[in-house]
Amino acid sequence: MQDAALRLKALMEQLLGAPLPVRIRAWDGSEAGPPESPVLVVRNRRALRRLLWKPGELGMARAWVAGDLTVDGDLYAVLDVMAGLVWERGEDARTLREALRDPEVRAAVWGLVRMAGPPLPPAPPREEVRRRSHLHTKRTDRRAISHHYDVGNDFYEIVLGPSMVYSCAYWDSPDGTLEDAQRDKLGLVARKLDLKPGMRLLDVGCGWGSMAIHAAREYGVSVVGVTLSQEQAAYARKRVAEEGLTDRIEIRVQDYRDVTDGPYDAISSIGMAEHVGSDRYLEYARDLFALLKPGGRLLNHQIGRRPWRDESGYEIDEFIDAYVFPDGELAPIGGTVGQLEAAGFEVRDVEAIREHYGLTLRRWVTNLEAHWPDAVRLTSPGRARVWRLYMAASALAFERNRIGVNQVLAVKTPDTGTSGMPLRARSWR
Repeated sequence: MQDAALRLKALMEQLLGAPLPVRIRAWDGSEAGPPESPVLVVRNRRALRRLLWKPGELGMARAWVAGDLTVDGDLYAVLDVMAGLVWERGEDARTLREALRDPEVRAAVWGLVRMAGPPLPPAPPREEVRRRSHLHTKRTDRRAISHHYDVGNDFYEIVLGPSMVYSCAYWDSPDGTLEDAQRDKLGLVARKLDLKPGMRLLDVGCGWGSMAIHAAREYGVSVVGVTLSQEQAAYARKRVAEEGLTDRIEIRVQDYRDVTDGPYDAISSIGMAEHVGSDRYLEYARDLFALLKPGGRLLNHQIGRRPWRDESGYEIDEFIDAYVFPDGELAPIGGTVGQLEAAGFEVRDVEAIREHYGLTLRRWVTNLEAHWPDAVRLTSPGRARVWRLYMAASALAFERNRIGVNQVLAVKTPDTGTSGMPLRARSWR
């Protein structure tokens, strides 16, 4: 008798204390749930064992990456209805220990245990990072960056497209092209920094060299780009040579903490500061402050999260930490501004561009899905599934205001108080 989906639905609703917002299709071919709802496919009993041994986000992520759990239809629709149960519980959510005090919850758990089969825990997918230090030493940061970025430049070409920019684009219209939006973002950064011929720019976390090339080619500046990724550096150097800009751009495999050849006229840090860590952020801000000449500008482009009432209870996202950005941390924008000010910067402008990241991520997901067989061949099925889930879930998180992204323009204002900023803000428009 094919009834696994019906039994699973009943147990999940008992466990959650609410109707299941998706339709379940189980390994035996059975289905249960609202007919018009998105379909969550539980391909085998191993998916249940993963959820039982690691309840919540990480267990679901392991099942997804391993291919034990998948979606039939629109991934965004499933993530959207599941968000409140898994990703958006917030600081008021009950812990597992608190939930198990409820007899009905305990009964549901035991029912799932009986359905799951042999009790041994499945091994985590090989794509999972098993290190959880969060020390942010130069060694651990180098390993974390390598895990994320040294996946293969061919893979990133599929996802990012010709621009090879791995940060939020800047859209004039949702109907525009990704390449135009990324070009406009690089131009916006350059104008905020007031780049001019002959200036020196330090691009921290330079990626595949797009900002460095744009600044040197369009504004005539000399650029030093630093990254911890060997693959990124090799790709960026090749692009620089093809553009004929080797006399104006130097790409280094170097930690920003080891840069000593200041002063620079300007510093861009685009999508890099999320890797710094809360314990190291003031050090990061002070290092960049020291590398700027008086009157120099910093453009810090960084993802931020909503603040918690009790910040001591904040924990790093389990899925992102294990599979995407090991040791990556998000901070509220107020904390970021405070740390920059504590380092000596005068913060002159903060621009929130949250909606722009949702548009960007959806384009990346479209690129990945359109070239799925190639993406799997270039990495692994698990790795491709990681990127699809993380980008789609992140798009929804930006759209629902769970996280945001901000460009902070700060100046190393000298004692004279002459900031060099225009009298009317945002003249870079």
